[in-house]
Amino acid sequence: MKKEIMNYETLLKITHAVVMCRDPEEVVLLIVESVKTALQAKGCTLFLFNRKTNALEVAASYGLSDEYLNKGPISSIRSIATSLTEGPVAIYDVTDDPRIQYPEEAKNEGISSILSVPITVRENPLGALRVYSAEPWEATLEDVNFVQAVALIAGMALEMSRMYTGLKESIDILKAKRDPKTLKSKKWTPYEGVAVSAPRSFLRAEARKKTRHAH
Repeated sequence: MKKEIMNYETLLKITHAVVMCRDPEEVVLLIVESVKTALQAKGCTLFLFNRKTNALEVAASYGLSDEYLNKGPISSIRSIATSLTEGPVAIYDVTDDPRIQYPEEAKNEGISSILSVPITVRENPLGALRVYSAEPWEATLEDVNFVQAVALIAGMALEMSRMYTGLKESIDILKAKRDPKTLKSKKWTPYEGVAVSAPRSFLRAEARKKTRHAH
């Protein structure tokens, strides 16, 4: 029961951070630290998928050495590949599993088992959330569900951050088009407030109305 309470508290903390914080770097750092602590694991890493290179790039990590994180490029095709497309994958023994790309480096790091869960948004893979255990670890269904829930939150956080950045850039563009002296929007069309795509017949009708009122 204590572990379940910790997992719920962790989910609440992460969700609250996503809602309150617009900095994706802070959110992903909180995620990996929280998962590592909740599961009492050796470490946790959040990878983002680079579609141009088919590589998994470290976005945030907690508990693992720089030497291990910089061991070499991580191929999404060779490194627990199915966890990006088919769901969670649990590796019980990193030294005896062909799905591990760097088994010797994992052994030297003191890693025995790995749980890898995909991070997706609308079924599109964004990356993976991986938990590393120093002891042989048979992840329970509860463990997998917990990490999956965090991965879903991570995906939403990254998507929200992307949307917020795009919205902010749009707002900045609109502000740049405003006259700083009058704070009124500069006219983009012959009639202020009428979209460029408005039919010309509508514009001519508006012109005739103004002419009648003037007389």
